[in-house]
Formats: sequence, C-alpha cells, structure tokens
Amino acid sequence: MDAPDRRKIHKENTPSLGGIAIYLGFIAATFIWISFNGIVRYKYVLVALSIIFIMGMRDDILPIRPRIKLLVQVATAAMIIALSGIQLQSLYGLAGIGDINQIIGFVISLFTIVVVTNSFNLIDGLDGLAGSIATVVLLFFGIWFLMIGELHTPILAFSMLGAVLAFLTFNWEPAKIFMGDTGALVLGLLFSVLAIQFININHGLPIGSSYKFEASISTAICVIIIPLCDTLRIFIIRISKGQSPFNPDKSHIHHALMRLGLKHYQTALVLAGVNVGFIAVAIFFREYGDNILLPVILVIALLFSLSIDLLIKRRVSSIRK
Repeated sequence: MDAPDRRKIHKENTPSLGGIAIYLGFIAATFIWISFNGIVRYKYVLVALSIIFIMGMRDDILPIRPRIKLLVQVATAAMIIALSGIQLQSLYGLAGIGDINQIIGFVISLFTIVVVTNSFNLIDGLDGLAGSIATVVLLFFGIWFLMIGELHTPILAFSMLGAVLAFLTFNWEPAKIFMGDTGALVLGLLFSVLAIQFININHGLPIGSSYKFEASISTAICVIIIPLCDTLRIFIIRISKGQSPFNPDKSHIHHALMRLGLKHYQTALVLAGVNVGFIAVAIFFREYGDNILLPVILVIALLFSLSIDLLIKRRVSSIRK
C-alpha cells in the first residue's frame, strides 16, 4: 500500500502493485503475437525487463536502497547493450559528430537507458499521468515501427500499450491502484530501448522515405519529452535551492499544474497533450537535422516551464490580494 504523506497528493492508502498486472499483460500479449525469431531478437530485452520487474516489485513491497536499485539498472542496461547490440553507434551529425567509438557508444547508451528509465519513474506521481504519457509514447513508436515494416518491435510497443490502457481504467482519477516502481521502471526501460532502436533504424532509412526524420535524436527526445523535461526541471530547481537533486519534493511539472487549480485528470490530459504537441513539432521539422530541431525543442520546453512558474506567481499574488 502507498501511504499518503506531505509530498504525495493522494489522501488514502492505495495499492501500489499495479505494475504486476501491466507486466503480466505485456508478457502474455507479447508471447501470443510475436514470432520465434522475434523472441530470439529481443530475448535479452525481455530478460532485462523481467529483472527490473522483480526489483521494482521488491521495492514496492519492501524498499530497496537507491544505490542497489541503480546498480541493478546499470547491470540490466549493460546486458541489453552487450548481448542484444542495442546501442547508439553514432550521434548522427549532432554537434557535427558522426560515428563514435564503440566504448563511447556503450557509455552513452548506458547513460541514456538509466536516465530514461528513472525519468519515467519520477513522472509517476498523479492519477492517470504516467499511463497517459505512456499511451502517447507507445502509440508513436508502435505506429512508426509498423509503418516502416518492422515485424517484431511494434508487437512490443502495442502489447505494452494494451496493458497500460487496461491499467488506466483503474488508475484514472480517483485511482484505485498505482503502477508503482514495478510498472514505471519496466515502462521506462522499454521506452529507452524503443528510443535507441528508433534513432538507429530511422537514420538508416533511405533518403526520401516518407517515414524518415532527419533529426533522429531530437525526434526521440520529443517522443519522451515530458519525463525528460520534468527530470531536468526538478534537478535545476533543487540544486538552485541548495538541495540534493535526489531529495523528493513537490517541484514536478504536475505539481506546478495542480497549483494552478487543475484536477488530476486535467493535469494528465494537459501533459499528454503537450507531449503530442512536441511530437507534432518533430513531424513539422522532420526535414531538418538535430542541430536545428534540438534548439527549437529546448526553447519550447524552457518557455513552457517558465510560463507555468509565471502563472503560479500571478495566481499566488491574486490570492494574497
């Protein structure tokens, strides 16, 4: 059970093992629909997801020290990279950098997997929010991989999407159950794998392809922008206050929107809509490279964050008056 406290929004003890249902639904659907070749291709990814699932479930039942959780995440990420070969092989022109050394690629990929996994875990703090963001992310990746003719990757995305949508019926405000670390970490790990696969495969598409984005890296960032932007935001805010960036508080984007008077479901829909908006920006700029799209999305993300803070200050001022 997830007990309420001063930094949490829910008011009653709520079951926090919804991730078990998400994982089991995902695994069942995957093994029903995927071919034997698909299992062989993604067997180490499925093993890594299972390890993270077990660790998350153990943490939801009896908390694990953060250092141990990080070590397990690093180990599973290293397993995916070393055994599945899923890693960034180039920066594809970002900052003028092309092919990179295999060791450097390993380190960057490891960092990417750990950051994306944890950033999605951090965004899970509101009824329906993590599930709504996950729906947007999985829909984009599933449809894109399907449209380019990938046989196995769309099954992973759509199998997880089905599990998330089923979970959302019980997690929508007022939530009857939370996904907990069990679900959020599994989803975050899958997102990191799909993002790296997207970056590599998208770059390899022939020039002129209707589904090719010239900015591979920036487009992937647009798809998972909300958890990444939120993580960067809270780190900056906490450090500026002289606090540890790892100390939990109420400085997340969803907390800020709640201060503007939005309800749980409204906040979830707004952030899901913003996520869709960033994907629309990536589609609009799909003929431009990373050196153009990345500054554009950074400016938009900064303006979005500053606008929320400005609206909060105005609301507080008006209440005081």
